[in-house]
Amino acid sequence: MTELLAVVAITLFAVISPGPDFAMVSRNSLLLSRRTGVLTAIGIAAGVCVHVAYTLLGVGLLIQQSLWLFNLIKLAGAAYLIFLGIKMLRAKPAADEESICQPALSSLGALRTGFLTNVLNPKTTIFIVSLFMQVVQPQTPLAVQIGYGAFIALAHALWFGAVALFFSTPAVRDRLLAVRHWIDRVFGGLLVGFGMLLALTQPSR
Repeated sequence: MTELLAVVAITLFAVISPGPDFAMVSRNSLLLSRRTGVLTAIGIAAGVCVHVAYTLLGVGLLIQQSLWLFNLIKLAGAAYLIFLGIKMLRAKPAADEESICQPALSSLGALRTGFLTNVLNPKTTIFIVSLFMQVVQPQTPLAVQIGYGAFIALAHALWFGAVALFFSTPAVRDRLLAVRHWIDRVFGGLLVGFGMLLALTQPSR
């Protein structure tokens, strides 16, 4: 029971902490559509499943022990966030209301964006690997560990789904869409900042 409570508490704190996932879901929900935001959230949950899978397979221990592999993941994630951020920073004012509301991402594109944002985030790697290596006991049955992983993925899907619903409500969108390009630039700046922090932060493992 102590292990379960620890997994739940650590997961909830990790999920609600601000980061690239939150920025991406907020931006896609606010500036594109509710559907795009929810699909981005589902993509994030799918990325979590990848982290859980390689951790349960033992690759997580390799990443934890291999500095070059961890740095490779870190730099790939930083480059992706900076790339997305620069694209948003170059946003220009929309010519008319129709172009403001027109979705810029397909369903697959929204899923892919959420998936890559999470799966390339080394902080998620550290969170899940550390959770399973330090909190979950080695003697815990594999079925229970898989259950923990499913809970972590579900928590991400529900939280970021709720974020998507909030930022896509008419009351919020109607007030902010008029300054759409500035919002895009703010979120772009946040992603570039997250990417730079990831690239420059030295691992403390």
